[in-house]
Amino acid sequence: MKKLFIMTIALLPALANAQVRVNAELKGLITKSFGYFPKIREAENNIATAQQKLNLTQISKLPEVTGDASYNYIKPKIVIPINGVDFQFAPVHSVSTAINASYTVFDFGRLKANIERSKTDIQLAQHNVEYVKNTLAYQVANVYYNIVYLQKAISIQDSVLGYLNENRGIVESKLRNGDAIKIDLLNIQASIDAAQNQKVDLQNSLQKQLNLLDYTTGTKQNTGEQFDFDINMVDVGSALVQSQTYNLDFVLLKDKIVQAQKDMEVTKLGDKPTVALHAATGVKNGYVPDVGEMRFNYVAGFSFSIPIYNGGKTKQQVKLAQTIVRQNELAVESLSSNYKKDIEQALTDVATNLERIKNTAGQIEQAKAAQALASNRFKNGVGTNLEITNASTNVERAALTKLQYEYQLCLSKLELARLMGYQYW
Repeated sequence: MKKLFIMTIALLPALANAQVRVNAELKGLITKSFGYFPKIREAENNIATAQQKLNLTQISKLPEVTGDASYNYIKPKIVIPINGVDFQFAPVHSVSTAINASYTVFDFGRLKANIERSKTDIQLAQHNVEYVKNTLAYQVANVYYNIVYLQKAISIQDSVLGYLNENRGIVESKLRNGDAIKIDLLNIQASIDAAQNQKVDLQNSLQKQLNLLDYTTGTKQNTGEQFDFDINMVDVGSALVQSQTYNLDFVLLKDKIVQAQKDMEVTKLGDKPTVALHAATGVKNGYVPDVGEMRFNYVAGFSFSIPIYNGGKTKQQVKLAQTIVRQNELAVESLSSNYKKDIEQALTDVATNLERIKNTAGQIEQAKAAQALASNRFKNGVGTNLEITNASTNVERAALTKLQYEYQLCLSKLELARLMGYQYW
């Protein structure tokens, strides 16, 4: 299992590079987040905790040595008259010191099973670190492309404002020449104010995303301009196999199955006997005929302990462990079903947004042509202010629609990469 884990981790970067294309800036931000975000250090500390537990379990195979000292004041004094003389059998002041040692010779696999169980905790903690990194990488990538989207949307809004301001100048000129009325200027100014408010909303959202970027990576710098995240398309079956192999949700569930199996192995050993050696040496009084004299003493031997009856507790614990194993196996099946659904949805979203982007290309060209025509008509005195406003709105709507489809396509590909377990950083 350990060799398989090492091989899997070694193959993942090469696999990700072959299947996913992502820009260097995003990779750098994700890598930076791993060293900055405290949740990573918290997860890494769990590895150290699991290792300490393993060390503690391994120490159990070493001998135990203890030191004892005691004093007891005993009354009444134990004496028996023999030939007219009181013979004392126990001291009034009982003193004892001793060093005791014990060592388990045979536990019939208990210690080994507990060590193997502790190793599964380390593996789970290691995989949990990778899981936290995957989750954080996905969050950073989402924030990164949110920023790209908002910056592009602001750029579109600036273009709209530029067009409206240009035509406001024309209206003002016509108003001075008597070719327009005040209401025309008020109408176009209202359109400018509405577009400016939309820009303010976009800027507010952009600042919030930059704050999130700073929260996860420690920096607010993002120079990305394109939705350049890309992934090789595969069918649902291949994507699901990929997920079951590399996605950390599946890996962690499989770890829990192994843990439950190890727990069951430990539980099954509950009815096994134990053979131990023990020894002690020290000094104490109480030995006849001079019960007050401190004398050296020692003892050595072995013990054999075997459970005989516990009301079927071990058997019930084994059944419980088997149920937990089965529960985790069923959880893997449920997860596979959910992931199949999510993968199908992600692939559908990718195909749909590609088709949408293709269809919006013509809409944008038509809207821009109508906008240019409306401007010329207005400059020549045959168009109206309403035509300008409508043309501007249509261009803005078409450009934002295309931008949203490109953004949704990028997020769909990012979601597909997450589902398939690619470590694209």
